[in-house]
Amino acid sequence: MSKSLYIAEKPSVAREFAKVLKINGKSYDGYMESADSVVTWCVGHLVTMSYPEAYDPALKRWSLDMLPFIPSEFKYQVIDSVKKQFDIVSRLLNRSDVETIYVCTDSGREGEYIYRLVDQMAGVHGKTRKRVWIDSQTEEEILRGIREAKDISAYDNLAASAYLRAKEDYLMGINFSRLLTLKYGPSISSFMRTKRTVLSVGRVMTCVLGMVVRREREIRAFVKTPFYRVLSRLDVHGREIEPEWRAVEGSEYFQTPVLYKENGFKKEEDAKALIAMLEAAPPKAMAAAAGLEAAAVSSNSSWSMRTLRLNRPAVSAARGRNSFTRDRVPPFFGGFSL
Repeated sequence: MSKSLYIAEKPSVAREFAKVLKINGKSYDGYMESADSVVTWCVGHLVTMSYPEAYDPALKRWSLDMLPFIPSEFKYQVIDSVKKQFDIVSRLLNRSDVETIYVCTDSGREGEYIYRLVDQMAGVHGKTRKRVWIDSQTEEEILRGIREAKDISAYDNLAASAYLRAKEDYLMGINFSRLLTLKYGPSISSFMRTKRTVLSVGRVMTCVLGMVVRREREIRAFVKTPFYRVLSRLDVHGREIEPEWRAVEGSEYFQTPVLYKENGFKKEEDAKALIAMLEAAPPKAMAAAAGLEAAAVSSNSSWSMRTLRLNRPAVSAARGRNSFTRDRVPPFFGGFSL
């Protein structure tokens, strides 16, 4: 009797498929099997690209003379730590009673790559291979994915892009890690007083590290700059609130040089000038405002984040005589927000 084999990317997903397919057969080391189905799994990547020494033992020694290393044909090998599971999967894929293989690895480029490498190393031939593409692991979605599974050839372009991305990462990491280590490693080791230093380079890792370093430099170079906010105290139905002035679009101060940012002035005298204007001719909406003042603060990042989080524009501060909204404040002055 022919069987269908379902291969997932990890054991937890394989169990979900077995549950949905109602496979109540025996569980074995690395797979589950019933009368008409077999469910197995990878544990992430089972196969990886070979290191340069697999091409030539002489390449194990790092030397500038060996760079750049660009093989005409790339080699692959089973990862030693998961060789046992690979052998199990390889044997199942090539079993004579397995007629159809449902590829159930994660729906994406990396999931496609994981299976294609296993298929390549296992030497699978003469089997019908279908790709299960799902967005979640619900019972309905899994059954739909199996029912609508397409021939794996429909995803050949995705697989090709996965291979290309892996080769790019490999060549960048191998060549630039060796180059930078050989060129700058001794100097860094001398400065750090270590025996040796390896500089690792990667397509994603190096970019992220660059972002971290750039941000760290910004933090170290940061200089606290005082600026002045205009605050008011309002009594709303017996409850005191403290709205903050902001230069809204259309106001006299909007995007002017006297502002440090939209809610503060660079100089104390400019903040006091605004207070004087408000006291002389307060907006109707602020008629009940009392105790206008200029508050000096420091523009450090933690305070700024709290401001962005706490001072959001108010839809309405209150009802009745003291009620106001930001868009009702005359634009000449600006606006207040809570």
